[in-house]
Amino acid sequence: MDSTQTPLRRPPATRYQGSKFKLLPELSCQFDKLDFTTALDAFAGTGSVAYLLKSLGKQVTANDYLRSNQLSLRALIENQGTFLADDTIDALLQPQPGRDYDDLIQRTFAGIYFTDEENRWLDVVAQNLPHIADDNERALAYYALFQAAIAKRPYNLFHRRNLYMRTAQVQRSFGNKATWDKPFEDHFRRHAAAANATIFDSGVACRATCEDVLDVNSQFDLVYIDSPYINGRGTGVDYRDFYHFLEGLVDYKNWESQIDHTRKHRPLTRARSPWTDPRQIHTAFDNLFARFAESILVVSYRSDGIPSIDELTTLLQRHKSRVEQIPLGRYQYALSKNNRSQEVLLIGR
Repeated sequence: MDSTQTPLRRPPATRYQGSKFKLLPELSCQFDKLDFTTALDAFAGTGSVAYLLKSLGKQVTANDYLRSNQLSLRALIENQGTFLADDTIDALLQPQPGRDYDDLIQRTFAGIYFTDEENRWLDVVAQNLPHIADDNERALAYYALFQAAIAKRPYNLFHRRNLYMRTAQVQRSFGNKATWDKPFEDHFRRHAAAANATIFDSGVACRATCEDVLDVNSQFDLVYIDSPYINGRGTGVDYRDFYHFLEGLVDYKNWESQIDHTRKHRPLTRARSPWTDPRQIHTAFDNLFARFAESILVVSYRSDGIPSIDELTTLLQRHKSRVEQIPLGRYQYALSKNNRSQEVLLIGR
């Protein structure tokens, strides 16, 4: 980016798996070279890249297949001027007179992710949240709750039953015990303040959707694709499994009926996706490229993934006459032991 330009707004920092937060300056430089007005962030996650596109003045549709992420996207991308008020927070974080509270989290997740006291707090807040009348303010509250829950988890995930990592009195070579032990309310208020500080009106309508990307019913000048990653061994990143607990918080009333009680960490029942299946991933990419063949296609990818960079380039070339490969350098994600993989950007025009 030209150093004379006004510095871009930055979204709240996040511990969410796979976030492109640290790569935003490089992505901004590449977006600046492209001519577009409307953009789809097809697998937007918690919205770091969608926020970048919004700050560039683009008309952004931020899509994700997880309902928890759609709420985060509504809070930060679609929302142009609503803030989470202090009095709303005060009411949200304590039991309200006249309400009967279920103890679903206490009953179901004891000893799995959070302490008994934390589970009681979560049961209350999860059932207070639907009572926030304004859609955007409610989305901001969910966002703050999600970020607070992630911060208190080892590895920032819900992929296994490992509360013991927080509670064991042992010498630690990793992790942040001070962060884990900080009260939920402190985390919530900090993330609410961080979100409030990043809300702005871009002057251009943006929206947050929760759909299969092939069902997004619009055309766009540019489509940014950062799909779930399948490593060279064929193991896919299943965000629904990693963040099932957040999905449950969104649908508290129906959560219990969706839980897989045969697994120790009590995730949701499995939902198959071609984006995590090495046998279907090539076809999934080809279908996506075909669906948005009239758009500039920008694909964030890892150099050691399935498909390979060369295979993905070949797929893009079926639909685009010009495809560039742009290395963005080495970047290591949580849980990854591979520090040799490079971030690569593919641009098809």
